[in-house]
Amino acid sequence: MKNYILHKANTRGEANHGWLHSFHTFSFAGYRNDERNNFGNLRVLNDDTVAAGMGFGAHPHDNMEIISIPLSGDLAHKDSIGSQEIIKQGDIQVMSAGTGITHSEYNANSDKEVKFLQIWLFPNKFDVTPRYDQMTFPDVRNELVQIISPNQDDAGLWIHQDAWFHLGKVDAGFETTYELKNPENGLYIFIIEGDVTIDDKELNKRDAVGITNAESVSIKANSTAEILLMEVPMKINY
Repeated sequence: MKNYILHKANTRGEANHGWLHSFHTFSFAGYRNDERNNFGNLRVLNDDTVAAGMGFGAHPHDNMEIISIPLSGDLAHKDSIGSQEIIKQGDIQVMSAGTGITHSEYNANSDKEVKFLQIWLFPNKFDVTPRYDQMTFPDVRNELVQIISPNQDDAGLWIHQDAWFHLGKVDAGFETTYELKNPENGLYIFIIEGDVTIDDKELNKRDAVGITNAESVSIKANSTAEILLMEVPMKINY
């Protein structure tokens, strides 16, 4: 029998530092919720808005797979392995922190906010050589586009975890079924925009649902919507 964990948008943790307004799906920084520390190997899902010209100064990470998905605006990235890039809506960024990496993320514009999702996963390999990559994806509608996988030769970017991410920009009435790559995995679905029915669960903007014990999940868009699907192992390697 499928198990569901529903996370409504208004139940997330919130931190407003002026220059940064962030909503935390899972425990992060000053937000602590013992019932929301992670979903399997999905450790962090932050919905961040950074004020014009502001950002995160240089700070370290290790042994974490970090994914950034810009929703609007432009985000400037710089790190200790020589990467210096701008990511914008339509781009996806991945960073394997491995043995250790220092990076900064700034709003590249002085006249508008940047909004992005910051996602962390526990890796399945530890102390790897740090790496950075990004890709611009085509602006297609009414399909689930694979953006992340464990395989270097597969569609999209790859990470050190047996996880698959799909992003879908869909019209009202769109219906599909997502087949899990591994039925022992869990599927965490985050509604970026719009109104969507996942199996029989009604979700709205910034709502999410975690599903386990499933081989497939039905998806129906009740309005124009943007959906992020994250299939992750539930057993944590740590």
